This record gives sequence, structure tokens and C-alpha cells, in this order.
Amino acid sequence: MYKLTLLICIGMTTQLTAQTMRLRDHGIEIGVLKTGSLNSITDVEGVKVGHTTLISGDDVRTGVTAILPHSGNIFQQKVPAAIYLGNGFGKLAGYSQVKELGNIETPIILTNTLNVPAASNALITYTLAQEDNKDVRSVNSVVGETNDGWLNDIGGRHVKESHVLDAIKNATKGVVAEGNVGAGTGTICFNYKGGIGTSSRVLPEAHGGYTVGVLVQTNFGGIFELNGVPIAKELDNYPRQYTYDVDGSCMIVVLTDAPLSARNLERMAKRAMMGLAKTGGIASNGSGDYVIAASTAAENRIPYRSDSRLITHKELRNGAMSPLFLATIEATEEAILNSLFAAKDMKGRDGHEVKALPIDTVLAVMKKYKALTPDKD
Repeated sequence: MYKLTLLICIGMTTQLTAQTMRLRDHGIEIGVLKTGSLNSITDVEGVKVGHTTLISGDDVRTGVTAILPHSGNIFQQKVPAAIYLGNGFGKLAGYSQVKELGNIETPIILTNTLNVPAASNALITYTLAQEDNKDVRSVNSVVGETNDGWLNDIGGRHVKESHVLDAIKNATKGVVAEGNVGAGTGTICFNYKGGIGTSSRVLPEAHGGYTVGVLVQTNFGGIFELNGVPIAKELDNYPRQYTYDVDGSCMIVVLTDAPLSARNLERMAKRAMMGLAKTGGIASNGSGDYVIAASTAAENRIPYRSDSRLITHKELRNGAMSPLFLATIEATEEAILNSLFAAKDMKGRDGHEVKALPIDTVLAVMKKYKALTPDKD
């Protein structure tokens, strides 16, 4: 039996940041709203992200990504949340209780399809280990997945509880590593290497100044477009069968500090699918495309126990939602693109190899279409 080599990728990593060119570094700007300082889901105050990356031998190419909506005891201070099914060919755990009660009570974990049970067990372990939770008898673990079985020995189920707990423990508020890390280690997107990507948007003060952050795990197909430029057609790299060659999944996590209820969070989550569509994704029959949305607003957290029968909170009016919808669409589109620009070539199971997006070639196409900012073309 081989020895497993474990690589832990922590969100705040200077080396990773220095080596990774993101979309905007190449002169490609998505949308009209401003990004946060990190252009990351961690621009939402209090949010942390951690990865555990598993790369070993010729066939282990997988991992875990953990997203913490706040640094406290999430079970005791739940966050309003919603989950939207863009296409439900997936194994997302925890959906029914989030749909029924409108909140999330654990960190959000992303991993591969066959390790959802292990990740769910880890979240139970994590929750019960906290002192205030010693009498807890029910935990609704929220775990999303995509299938990395082309590059990874997925049947080996190499993600263990300890790897999930490490990702939670190592989660930080800073820069989020992207590309071939965590849950994105073995994923594929538009026939190129996919992975983890993130982005954010900050609304103008006139619209509340709220932040929307998105993190994606990209593993899906379609007809790739980049800021409106038909890259797939220009490079003659797109599916002809429209069956397994477009299948896969995309997990999208949307967090915001705007005070929202589950109802309007679900409305935001629906818009994330528009961001996916703008990249050329088609949510194919075999693709599990899910959006998990939550509000981190401290004043709207939901206590596990209370002496009052009533919950008092603030909530944005329906008429204030449109800027948040736009922010969600823009940040989702850019997060997907960042996952592609950060990813690297990878070889894996049975000698399978997936090439990264040919960035120089793509930039030449973008220049042809005059789609780069003037100082980058």
C-alpha cells in the first residue's frame, strides 16, 4: 500500500499568490461593479476559507475546501441561507433542512462525489467537539461536491475526516488559493483544467455598500466564452456530442454581508446561474449545478436557543435587491474565469492528462476582438 502524500494549501500563501496571475492581471475586467480589496469571497467580513489538497502517486488528485461564514460557533449562531438547484444531478448534503428552516449551522464543505459522507461525518465531529454543543443531538452538515473521477481515483475515497477538519482549522481571512487546490484539485472545466476560483463585488454606498463574495468549484462543460468573446469557437475546442463531453458539476457559494432572509437569498442564488451561463456553461443533464447562498450579517444570525418566541431582524426590501443580483452575476462569472486562469496542467488516474487554459493563445484572441484594457493589449 502506497504512502499518501498530503499537501495542505492554506488560504494566505504568499508564494501561491505571487505565482498565480488572475484574470484582471491580464487586462480582462468583468462587469461594472468594483471588486473588494482581495477580489475574493473573504472580502465579506469574517469569512474564512481553507483547503486540504491531496496529491499522491499517479492517481490521487482530490481534496477539500472549507468555507466558514463567520468565526464563531456556527451551530449556536446560524446564518440565514438558501440553496438553489440549477440542475440537480448531484449529491449535495443538507439541502432539505436548509430549504425548510432557511439557515445553515455548519461550515460549508466542498469535496468530491464519493467523499460527501466522510465530509458530513467530519462536520458532525467538528460541531460536537465545541463546548457549547455538548448536548446537541442533530447536526445538518452542508457538503457540496463535483466528480473528479477522470483525474482522481475517486473510488479509493481518499478524503478522510482528518482532511476536512484540517481544512476548517487552516481556514483564513486572507488571500484564497485558486486553481488546482482543495476541492478543485482534480476538476475539469470546458475541456481545460478547472479548479477553485473566487471573486467579489462591493455595491456603491448609495446602494448600501454591501459586499458579495463568490467561491466556485468548476467541473462543467459547455461552449466557453470569455467576457463575450467566443473562445471555444475561435480555438475549435467545444463539444460535438453534447452528452458526456459537457457533463460535470459546478458548486457555487455566494456570501454577503447584506441583511437578507432565506427568500431573497434564494433569489440571489438563482442569479448565480446567470453568471455561469455567461461563461458558456449549459447546466447539462449530467451536471450538478448548485448555489449555496448565505447572509453573514451579524444582526441577523439565528440563535440555537432563545428566551423569546420572536426573532427580530432587519431585512432589505425587495426593491433593494437588484444591485445584489448584478453583483452576484458578475462575481460568479469572474470566479469561474479565475479558476481557469489559475489552474495548471495535471496528469492523473490511468495516465489521463488535462491541459490548462492556453492563456497566451486566449489573450491573442482577446486582443483580436479588442477585448483587453488598453494598457494590457
